[in-house]
Amino acid sequence: MNHFDGAVRALADALRARGWRIATAESCTGGLIAAACTQLAGSSEWFDAGLVAYANAAKTALLGVPAPLLAAHGAVSEEVACAMAEGAQVRAQVQLTVAVTGIAGPGGAVPGKPVGTVWLATAGPDGTRAERLHFAGDRDAVRARTVATALQRLTQRAVAGA
Repeated sequence: MNHFDGAVRALADALRARGWRIATAESCTGGLIAAACTQLAGSSEWFDAGLVAYANAAKTALLGVPAPLLAAHGAVSEEVACAMAEGAQVRAQVQLTVAVTGIAGPGGAVPGKPVGTVWLATAGPDGTRAERLHFAGDRDAVRARTVATALQRLTQRAVAGA
């Protein structure tokens, strides 16, 4: 399988215990979170949708992220990550979502947002939570660490029921 097997199994168990379903809204990971989830046999019981919105126009069209929000804060921001997570939750009609937007590199850094900067947001029954992360390493390392952290945050929220 893949090196996320243990994390995906823990997530699956937590979601099954609650009867919840999830969706992902991904930019910098390009669908890797969804791929990790759906690699597990039986994931159709708890995985609903994976939306890849790489371009800003796609974030608006697919997830309902307001264009003025993107213009004001940039794609790699708390505000956009939250809007992505909430948009996925509304569109997929699931209990829990995760959204990631970041700069995986090697290019793309801007002042205040170096390569390795990732905003991760989860939207669940008790609202939306976001955090800024920074991962060292090359593009593959940043993306892999983002996937691992997303799976961990989803599991934490599913276990807590929040």
